[in-house]
Amino acid sequence: MGLRFIFMLTRNDRTVPDASQQLQTALSLGVRHMGFKDIGLPIEQLKGLNAAIKAGGATSYLEVVSLDRESEIVSAKAAAEIGVDVLLGGTRVDDVLPIIKGTGIQYFPFAGRITGHPSVLEGSIEEIVESAKAITAKDGVHGLDLLAYRSAENVPELMKAVCAAVSKPVFMAGSIDTPERIAVVRSAGAAGFTIGTAALDGKYPASGKDVPSQLSAIIRDVAALNKHLSPVHKKNLSAASAGKTEGQVNKLQFRIARFEGSSPWSFQRHGDELFFVHRGRLLMRFRDREEIVEPGEFIVVPHGVEHCAVALDGEASEVLLATTTS
Repeated sequence: MGLRFIFMLTRNDRTVPDASQQLQTALSLGVRHMGFKDIGLPIEQLKGLNAAIKAGGATSYLEVVSLDRESEIVSAKAAAEIGVDVLLGGTRVDDVLPIIKGTGIQYFPFAGRITGHPSVLEGSIEEIVESAKAITAKDGVHGLDLLAYRSAENVPELMKAVCAAVSKPVFMAGSIDTPERIAVVRSAGAAGFTIGTAALDGKYPASGKDVPSQLSAIIRDVAALNKHLSPVHKKNLSAASAGKTEGQVNKLQFRIARFEGSSPWSFQRHGDELFFVHRGRLLMRFRDREEIVEPGEFIVVPHGVEHCAVALDGEASEVLLATTTS
């Protein structure tokens, strides 16, 4: 699974008033992981937001920022009532697990000691790692939410240590606002990361400060890290060189063949061939029949079948020849 980008519809730990509008923008750009907080909007609006996320084919996340036990219990109950897919954050695992049991919610609590608002991760790398191991050992915990960039420790080393110490996925949250930080998250072995305020406030390096530009830049950078960008560009058949391999899809090689006159009778021992006529007309002769292939048409010649290609009308025929390789 590639690195997962979770777009948080939040600013300063509150769901933004225009979350529904920002959600539609994100969905139109192909963002498939969307999160919010249980504060900032009434519960009924959060239910509608969650429903819209799922209707758009995305996964929904609710992140807990409560610092006291009672507030965290309220947040967990809200997650169950809203029906989110994933519950992020929080530190009172033993209080939350009974609340979400049987709901199907995946649970990713914070590792380490969390204080303050905005939240800060305290403790040494060793202490945070021990916390991570203890939390992920519990049934019902699916992974971790790590506030790595909110720690005073060496952040890359912290992330690597936590990811190496646990067998469950780790999401990085908080203060991730540059391609360089996303790359560090990826190299540490994290499963994903969250960005909210940085994108909503136009702080991510992009062509513009508007949300579509911000999200497009993040999506592009994540796609590059996940090796989901294509190095292949379009090609013009008329400009292609005869006989040169112009491309390959799986075991299918493509090249331009220019026919003038008649080719010798032959057959392929292993690979099948596809003849797509780009210009001119081609007569394909078989031992039992003949077929005329017009521009825009193609014919497949299975391996082992004798055939002879003839350029008709005394003109050269340009054919895209696709051959399966062994």
